[in-house]
Amino acid sequence: TGGFRAAIGMIEMDLASGRTLTAWRADERFPMMSTFKVVLCGAVLARVDAGDEQLERKIHYRQQDLVDYSPVSEKHLADGMTVGELCAAAITMSDNSAANLLLATVGGPAGLTAFLRQIGDNVTRLDRWETELNEALPGDARDTTTPASMAATLRKLLTSQRLSARSQRQLLQWMVDDRVAGPLIRSVLPAGWFIADKTGAGERGARGIVALLGPNNKAERIVVIICRDKNRGVA
Repeated sequence: TGGFRAAIGMIEMDLASGRTLTAWRADERFPMMSTFKVVLCGAVLARVDAGDEQLERKIHYRQQDLVDYSPVSEKHLADGMTVGELCAAAITMSDNSAANLLLATVGGPAGLTAFLRQIGDNVTRLDRWETELNEALPGDARDTTTPASMAATLRKLLTSQRLSARSQRQLLQWMVDDRVAGPLIRSVLPAGWFIADKTGAGERGARGIVALLGPNNKAERIVVIICRDKNRGVA
């Protein structure tokens, strides 16, 4: 029996209350892929709020620091990029080298996972760097989340006291400015709807999207949809 059989997990959560509106396999593990970049930039902004980082700080890097798909960072080998520019590149263009440079500032995958634990997410985990984290091997718990955990973490980053109001607005704006998500939810939204999102794509047909949506140009709900190969679950 050849062919790809997708397992899909999703959740729709009310942004204001955190109430689950709809859910399907929302507590199963799925690969995060590039959706992790939103959480990563949330961790960076938490360091900014704490006085341990500055969005204006310039980071210089070398050719050997670049990995596949780095459309923004590959153009700035000579002059470097600021932390804020790297976050914008990671979220709006899904720049993988930008993500790795930022990941280094928060202590690598283990540091990002520790940040998640600090804000009450005991499920989501990052184990590898770009681009290995997109492997999406069936049965592999590395670099995974659950739709429910991802939605709750996004809500914490965007509405709770975990980030300053300024940092919340910045994180949301980067998601609003996402320029590589057109073929997914954005292409079928009714006129006048708000959307801020981040997509992910992995091996074996894995895909994911995290989004804030709402009519009348207001963010009212969080939607997380992730699919992976159905042949084996993730433990």
